[in-house]
Amino acid sequence: MTAIRDRIKELGLEEQYPFRSHFLSLGGKNLHYVDEGQGQPILMLHGNPTWSFYYRNLIRTFSPKFRAVVPDHMGCGMSDKPQDYDYSLETHIQNAYQLIRFLDLKKIILIVHDWGGAIGFGLVTRYPELFERIVILNTAAYPSEHIPQRINLLRQGRVGEWLTRQLNLFAWPATFMTTEKKLPRAIKDGYLLPYNSWENRIAVARFVQDIPMEKEHKTYQTLVDIEARLAGLPHPKLILWGGKDFCFNHHYFEKWVQIYPSAQAHWFAAAGHYVLEDALDEVSLKIWDFVK
Repeated sequence: MTAIRDRIKELGLEEQYPFRSHFLSLGGKNLHYVDEGQGQPILMLHGNPTWSFYYRNLIRTFSPKFRAVVPDHMGCGMSDKPQDYDYSLETHIQNAYQLIRFLDLKKIILIVHDWGGAIGFGLVTRYPELFERIVILNTAAYPSEHIPQRINLLRQGRVGEWLTRQLNLFAWPATFMTTEKKLPRAIKDGYLLPYNSWENRIAVARFVQDIPMEKEHKTYQTLVDIEARLAGLPHPKLILWGGKDFCFNHHYFEKWVQIYPSAQAHWFAAAGHYVLEDALDEVSLKIWDFVK
């Protein structure tokens, strides 16, 4: 964690990520989280291969009026990166629930992106009474047959793990394949800070391997159970989608609209997977209107 903080200073990113670090011990492993502001909590859950850095602008925008709580999933960001650990969807759901209990969060406004969708909806479908509203950003929370071939390759055994951890062929390409606007070099480096070695890319690889494309996969049933409860969630929902997402493409957007036909849904045609980088102002305004 200290090394990442030092690099943030070296890269001149202190203004971008000025937040104080907090830690929750889970089974002897430290889960890092940001906790800024006071008031109604907004819980923001990131995906792979990002970390709380992805939500840096929303934290600064909403913390003057709300309590912004943003964890780094185990193995990500400034959380511990144990090498012998169950990096499954179920574990990430349980970790997030332990954080909610520890902080005694209620009437939560949930914002999810990428794998954060499966984790977040895993929470909402089990503990709906803890949540008030849901914001959905380029994500899924159900099994799907749609997966880019390049990502499917990285799921495959030792070869996929070697490509992900040794050659960094997941986190590094994400710094230019997920946006339509070219990210400044310092911001790209900010995304990559926690994932600078074989050991530190452990969760990046495990997230990819945890994509359940087969019914025999250990996470498949977890997603099936989540999907079965999605339609029954009464919470108001806001869907904000980057239209040029090569991974979570229009199939996913259309499915969310089908599940939640009464939700507010907005398609940002010029934005990529990292919709908060490509359409920050528009997305922020939509969220403000939704939660104020």
